[in-house]
Amino acid sequence: MPELPDVEGFRRVLADHGRGRRVERVEVADPGVLRGVTAPRLRRALTGRRLAEPERHGKWLLARTDGPSLLLHFGMTGRLLPAAPADPPHPHDRVTFTLAGERQLRYRDQRKLQGLRLAATDADLDEVLGGQGPDALTVDRPLLDRLLDGRRARVKAVLIDQSVLAGLGNLLGDEILWRARVDPARPARDLDAGERGRLADALRGVLRDAVRAGCVPARPSWLTGHREGPDPVCPRCGGPLSKDRIAGRSTTWCPHCQAGRGTSARVAGPRGRPHSGS
Repeated sequence: MPELPDVEGFRRVLADHGRGRRVERVEVADPGVLRGVTAPRLRRALTGRRLAEPERHGKWLLARTDGPSLLLHFGMTGRLLPAAPADPPHPHDRVTFTLAGERQLRYRDQRKLQGLRLAATDADLDEVLGGQGPDALTVDRPLLDRLLDGRRARVKAVLIDQSVLAGLGNLLGDEILWRARVDPARPARDLDAGERGRLADALRGVLRDAVRAGCVPARPSWLTGHREGPDPVCPRCGGPLSKDRIAGRSTTWCPHCQAGRGTSARVAGPRGRPHSGS
């Protein structure tokens, strides 16, 4: 699933292959990825426009032009790929932008859970992005404290809530909490100063490395590299990992490394799954 590091990678693709180039043609193979705009309107609005420096906020990619702006969201399976006009189309290429200089950018998405929106004005941009929290890359310790203060929800739910903090998804949320040794089920408001400090450090460190990689890497030293499989183990302590659902999302954590106050009854059962002990 594309998260902040993936979308930052797509921003670089757009900057490297599109910035300063004129859009010569827009081909919509599947209007099912268009949100609030028709294929003819999208073609009319963007053809002949010159792409400016792209921006990103959380999981949203903003393709500005010398006219309207295009907003791209990648859902669970979306990608933005450079191509040449001679390259054969992929079955999941939904929208293709042909640019000056014989270049193409292709929005490819299998599941079509999100898609493309057109923003003619800044008010249109605010309508889409106004409900987003601060971009996760900009969050320091004081801002993180303010985001956590008074929130009863579990800390994992808070971290992946885009209206609180934009850009973190399931993999990043689990990785950051594992690095910080914080139980994902702890109420956010209950974290003490030490836990918040570790969380802020983990947030910066994980995002720095993941942005550099262009994804959430499944490295041997990362939780992400061990969460799959029938009997996953913690890369730090070697103990069994536990799995549960928090905020409707599959959550993986180490009950030994991330033991939290008020959760001592939740220990790892067979295959690392939680049970109540008794």
